[in-house]
This record gives sequence, structure tokens and C-alpha cells, in this order.
Amino acid sequence: MTMHRWVTLRQFLLQERERNRHVPHIVALMEDLGQATRKISFLVGQGVLGGALGSAGSDNVQGEAQKKLDVIANRILLEDLEWSGHWAGLASEEMEDAVAIPAAPDKGRYLCLFDPLDGSSNIDVNGTVGTIFSILRCPEGVAEPSNEHFLQPGTAQVAAGFTVYGPSTILVLTTGNGVNGFTLERGSGEYVLTHADMRISEDTNDFTINMSNKRYWTAPIQRYIDECVQGSESERGVHFNMRWVGSMVADVFRVLSTGGIFLYPWDSKVPDRPGKLRLMYELNPMSFIVEQAGGASSTGLERIMEIQPATLHQRCPVVLGSRNEVERVIGYHLTTSD
Repeated sequence: MTMHRWVTLRQFLLQERERNRHVPHIVALMEDLGQATRKISFLVGQGVLGGALGSAGSDNVQGEAQKKLDVIANRILLEDLEWSGHWAGLASEEMEDAVAIPAAPDKGRYLCLFDPLDGSSNIDVNGTVGTIFSILRCPEGVAEPSNEHFLQPGTAQVAAGFTVYGPSTILVLTTGNGVNGFTLERGSGEYVLTHADMRISEDTNDFTINMSNKRYWTAPIQRYIDECVQGSESERGVHFNMRWVGSMVADVFRVLSTGGIFLYPWDSKVPDRPGKLRLMYELNPMSFIVEQAGGASSTGLERIMEIQPATLHQRCPVVLGSRNEVERVIGYHLTTSD
């Protein structure tokens, strides 16, 4: 019987480096992130046996209660990236300010922003969680990057990706040349290419949203979701299915795999908050991936990737996924009076 020879992440990236010479250090950068996510995957897989479930008894910079694994995953990423010699600065959703890498002869020229454990409210019920990351270049002439140097629009990203810690651990990556998925082979510890050239269908009949917030949405979102719920009885006459895991990594991976539209709009429940999800740690990297897979990503009024961030922990609404459905929602924002 012929054995299947999997292409490893490293092998893939060596080829990618030849095609994308603007990303000369991508192999080293991803080896750092691959090492960190393998450690986090192991801890997530241990569950209660690892002693890392439950509350950490602290809040993050956004005032949200932290899980123990939030804190541990954040520490793993900081430790594995800080001293590798490939990075100039790091920023985490769990920390108020960015961290500049101490000066060293082999100090890198890249910045990494990450959400260490997306969907961590799922961890204690054995739900799917993940890690999201975005890679930027450190501005020229900046020796000690601070918060302001991370405030680059999504279009400036060198690479972005996320891991899904589910029944299998999958790393999804783009360097601006399409989207590919790699599954962690637990015996060897290697990420291997299993989902080549992932593409999002232009049309879909799946939608993903937290329906418990429906009464707080704006008119354009209400209109779109009402159509989805009414299905074949609506003017569109299209039957829709609702999907909702509650962690962005799982919901976006479904969109990448089978098509769909993911919405997390502004709502009046917290009127002073412009949105729930963070631009720099979640929306920019996910938007880069979705666009590279043929989808679209918008606030409903503007392209996510073109927003000039004002703060490190800025939030905004999002609609992303299958292009034709995203464009329909954008159209409703432009034509529906709220």
C-alpha cells in the first residue's frame, strides 16, 4: 500500500517564500507561532486533567472575566515569541499595552497581535476554542515599538491566521496568496497541509449570529435576519439554516469550509460600545483570511481592512463570509432608514 506523503507547514512555507519574496522571514515567524499553538492545543486537549479549567479570578483590559487558560495561553505566546529573535513587538487582547522586545543583535522586524484563546467561555463545557494572530511589519527606524506602531490598517498585514482546537487542531493561514489549512499530526507534532486553497462560495443559505441580541439590532440587520428566518416564506424565497458555536474561530472555519455569513453587529444593549469584536486581534486577521478565500468583510458601511485603527483595543461591528450575502447586507445599510 502506498503511504500518503503529507506536505508539512515548513515545506509549504519554503515554497511560499519563493513565490512571495516580500515575506522572506515567514518560515521562522510561523515556526514560533506553530510551537506556541501546539503547546496550547495540548493544554486544551487535557481539559480538567491539566488543571487549567475554570476562572482565573481576574479581568482582562476590557473588564472581561479571564479563564485560567486565557492567562496560560497568553503567557505561552509571549514566552515563545519574545526571545526567538524574530519579533520587534507583541500585543495581546489580554494586555493593556504592547510589549517591545528587548534590544538584541538578532532582534526581528515584525509585530504580532494575538487573541490567545478566542471563545474561552466555551472551554469549561468542552466547546471549540482557538488562537487568532496578525503579523505586521515594524515601521522603519523604530527600535522600541509602542502601541502607536501597531495601529496599521488590515491592508498592511504581512500574514494572518488562526487555530481551531477542536476534535483535531487545524491552523488556517494566509500570507496574501490564498488560504490554506494545516492539521496537527499529534504523533510527529507537525502541522501538515490538509485543506489546500480554501475558497468561500459566493452564495450561501447558512447564517451565523447570536439571536439572543435580536431586539437590540439596527433595522438593516433586523431586515436581513428576518428574511433568513422566514426562509422560503420571505420575498427571497430562500431557506436558511442558522449555525452558532460562539467562538469566532469555529464559526469562521465553518464559513471557510462550507460557505456562510457571520454577523456580529452593533447593538443598543451597550450603546456606547461600537461593537463586540476587536479590530486588531480578531477582525483584521479574519477579514484578511476571508478576503483571500474569495469572501468579503465589512462593518456594513465600510471595508474592515481599510479602517485606520485609533486604539489598540478598538471594537467594531462585522459582517463577513460569502460575498453575495455580505453585499446584500451592505445594500440594506445603504438603503434602510434606521
